Amino acid sequence: MGRPSIDPVHLQGEFEDPLSSLQASTEPKFSSIRLALQNFDMNYKVQFGDLWPSIRVSLLSEQKYGALVNTFSTWDQTTHELEQLEAKDFVMEAQRRGQQKVFPEEAVTPVLPPELETHPHLAAPWPCSPNLRCYTFTRGDISRFHPSRVGSLGLLDYYLMDASSLLPVLALDVQPGDSVLDLCAGPGGKTLALLLTGCCRHLSANDISGSRTRRLKQVLHSYVPQDRSQVRVTSQDGRKWGDLERSTYDRVLVDVPCTTDRHSVLEEDNNIFKRSRKTERQMLPMLQMQLLVAGLLATKPGGVAVYSTCTLSHLQNEYVVGGAIDVLANQYQTDVQVEDLSCFRHLFQDTFSFFPSCRMGELVLPVLWANFGPMYFCRLRRLT
Repeated sequence: MGRPSIDPVHLQGEFEDPLSSLQASTEPKFSSIRLALQNFDMNYKVQFGDLWPSIRVSLLSEQKYGALVNTFSTWDQTTHELEQLEAKDFVMEAQRRGQQKVFPEEAVTPVLPPELETHPHLAAPWPCSPNLRCYTFTRGDISRFHPSRVGSLGLLDYYLMDASSLLPVLALDVQPGDSVLDLCAGPGGKTLALLLTGCCRHLSANDISGSRTRRLKQVLHSYVPQDRSQVRVTSQDGRKWGDLERSTYDRVLVDVPCTTDRHSVLEEDNNIFKRSRKTERQMLPMLQMQLLVAGLLATKPGGVAVYSTCTLSHLQNEYVVGGAIDVLANQYQTDVQVEDLSCFRHLFQDTFSFFPSCRMGELVLPVLWANFGPMYFCRLRRLT
């Protein structure tokens, strides 16, 4: 099957307001939430078929969270308290599953040209970033975690996040001594997770949004000791990073702005389906592709980038990846290879529901028994 590429006509069709032809200037305005639902019903019914009704119900239901343990704080006490709640460390459970070797070896080890076959990162049996601990309640358990509290070391004990948001960081496979870039870092959960791996020799955390950068700095202040000087926080246009720091980083996370599907069907505030944001919405895939291209140009040859979104849209997911690969090959003579992440479906099958038909990357589907996501992530290795 060929790699998907971006079709501007199709992109515009996906982000058109399906009710626009019904609205006259004298009629009341439809809410952004209603426009988002109409858009998703029109597009995702085609994309997901019979799966869409259950996904839709899940998007409109209460989201499930995970507690990312802050190992800079009193982590042993925190893990004990979480286990007393009968929450499970889903990362540790996946490691145990991986040790049983229940997935084919080729799903873990990427195929590389001879000059990269001895790359040190390929030797690790655990194909994920290490040292992360995140607790979730088991399937069907809709219990809530209490808000994070300050521990005896003056830092918050855990970070509440959609547990599927940790998968892009795990897929990045950060190893000791790596130089890491988080290109779209706000509000800071994934940046914190990168620091908690204990592997970052240097971490650059960037976000063009001033408000998101402020939230990122607050997360670092609340969770990380002040002497963690290897973190550099910037607020620049991520699309320029390929020119600013080309071929600099071992690992790059490109967690791009997207339609943020769950937010779009639940919250009017900052909803990208507002009529005033129509042009911004239609330009999202182009922005996403430009950010991914910049992130891959900032990656060293032999290094890895992970592209991620919190949308179900294949036009913002696989099509963006395909378009970025074509741009890099044709305009920059840079070869990039998508790596197989199907092992994640086996490793994390007890926690998440994965869409079985992604052409590139993996997609976590919201389902009522495990209402995480949506979360798309794709690992790419820069070869030249």
